[in-house]
Amino acid sequence: MFRKTIFWLHLTCGVSAGVVVLMMSVTGVVLTYERQAQVWEDRSYYTEPEAGQQVMTADQLIAASRSLEEFEPTSLILSSDPTAPAVLRQGRSQTQYLNPYSGQAYEPHSDAWSAFFSSVRGWHRWFNMTGDNRSSARVVTGAANLMFLFLVLSGIYLWLPKIYARATLRARVWFNASNSDANTRDFNWHHVFGFWAAIPLVVIISTATVFNYSWANNLVYQLAGEEPPVRGAPTSTEPPVPAPVSRLPYSDLVDTAKTYSEDWRTITLNIPSTAANSANLTLDEGDGGQPQKRHVLTLDVSDGAVISWAPFTSQTPGAQARRWVRFLHTGEALGLTGQTIAGIASFATIFMVWTGLALALRRFLRWFAKKNRSKEGEVPAT
Repeated sequence: MFRKTIFWLHLTCGVSAGVVVLMMSVTGVVLTYERQAQVWEDRSYYTEPEAGQQVMTADQLIAASRSLEEFEPTSLILSSDPTAPAVLRQGRSQTQYLNPYSGQAYEPHSDAWSAFFSSVRGWHRWFNMTGDNRSSARVVTGAANLMFLFLVLSGIYLWLPKIYARATLRARVWFNASNSDANTRDFNWHHVFGFWAAIPLVVIISTATVFNYSWANNLVYQLAGEEPPVRGAPTSTEPPVPAPVSRLPYSDLVDTAKTYSEDWRTITLNIPSTAANSANLTLDEGDGGQPQKRHVLTLDVSDGAVISWAPFTSQTPGAQARRWVRFLHTGEALGLTGQTIAGIASFATIFMVWTGLALALRRFLRWFAKKNRSKEGEVPAT
């Protein structure tokens, strides 16, 4: 009775959320190598330096960017790759790529891939809705994601055969080339894809739940043994420290940051305001999607003294877990291998949804036909 109940709940959730899960899976596959595609798109910004050219200092690059029309940089990203451009950003909306040797701004490319992936992400998260409709769409995708989590967990239980025979197990872990009809094939494929994709999908779906629901976000911190941070909490009421009279060049701050990691690949300087007394520099030893390789250094802008050095391991367990969540969802936390596994799991889900809906439709048609036959066989009352 319990197994039958789980089965019907599984079937109901699958039919209810199937189309939305299919949409999220297809877009998830497309987004698998987004980071690599965008790096490839930016290849036109990479250039070999001419003989004798020296890399411009952070101060010179920031000054060069300020000469651009309607651009006030808030961050500077420097790469250890001598051919890579200097990247300056104004908030999240504007980005400028500069030649690190001349300070000349590169002519922006078409950003076709960026626009494409932005649209795909919009569909993946909220049906590409805008404005107030986006919140409504997130309710739907969030609920579908929760049902998907139940589908995977209940599917693991239902996958277990009633009789543990070797032949029965083999039919549920590998494709059977001798399937006699479409229904048998879909049953086989549904179980095989579900078996191999189950563990990655549990990770992918669980982490997505954290993005959609505050209770799931809080649970990450609680499982790590700490209280979740309060959003919008009042800031310190201590009187502000006067802005420093003199400030070190940004290049001195960058040079100090370089001494904290021999393996840094990028250093991001958050350009402090004129009233700020400190500057944050993020050292990334990975490809940008590996939180365990990202560390933060805070320096006093007046004398370069270290205010704090916060490698990933120094963060609280809750903060570490929450950062892992973001990049485990895409697989990026585990590098190219993790991205590939996440992509394959999303691809497997497409077949799971297709075969699951096909099996459900055939079940309904059989039931409907049986019901009609029963009515036709009824003897009319005299």
